[in-house]
Amino acid sequence: MWTREGLKSNAKEVLRASYWTAFVAALVLGFADSRAGGFQFEFKTIDFNISLDLSELVDPSTFPVLFMSFFSLTFLIATVSLVFLMQPLEVGCRRFFLEGTQLRFNLWEIGYSFRRGRYKNIVLTLFVRRVLIFAASLLLVIPGIVLSYAYTAVPYILAENPSIPYNRALQLSREMTRGHKLNIWVLDLSFLGWILLGMLACGIGVLFVQPYIHATHAQLYLALRTEALDKGLTSLEELSPPVVE
Repeated sequence: MWTREGLKSNAKEVLRASYWTAFVAALVLGFADSRAGGFQFEFKTIDFNISLDLSELVDPSTFPVLFMSFFSLTFLIATVSLVFLMQPLEVGCRRFFLEGTQLRFNLWEIGYSFRRGRYKNIVLTLFVRRVLIFAASLLLVIPGIVLSYAYTAVPYILAENPSIPYNRALQLSREMTRGHKLNIWVLDLSFLGWILLGMLACGIGVLFVQPYIHATHAQLYLALRTEALDKGLTSLEELSPPVVE
């Protein structure tokens, strides 16, 4: 059975070997991370300091239509970017941190999903995962959070076997996290102190904590993977099939 202390200790050993390479990968992963699930977009008001009365250029009666058109276009662009770019990038970054557990640090792994024969299935699997989490979140917040933790291993499974059928990847993640979801949540909470400390430096300090968090999550997956193999839930052939380029 894994422990928070054990995972974090292993992560620290990994980062001692190549912290700054992991830092770059963590920046990309922070940009692409979709583990929380659900379609979440943040719109911020931007002040361009332009003194202009829009009513002089546009009929005020068309404002609702313009707003809905702008919102729809923004939502569409954000969704397409998320599904076809961000989520595949996440898998590549997860693979980087998995390789890092073996002290192999290759930033080219970030583009792992975009290589021949991998992209389509990765996009499909993560899209289905996101839709399922979003649907659960519509019922209540808690079911959505629980399901997001149930599917926390999916990007790592794809990072090992990008050709695994989407339904099998989702099923295997559920099996691997069964009985562990509460402990994984507590593991995430254990980083709160580091995050708050990082926020004291105008929030920039949080960036330097991210490699530690992602390296720990990679160690967590290895622990769940080992347990799944011991229980016969999966096999090395399924998780690490021969690479065909």
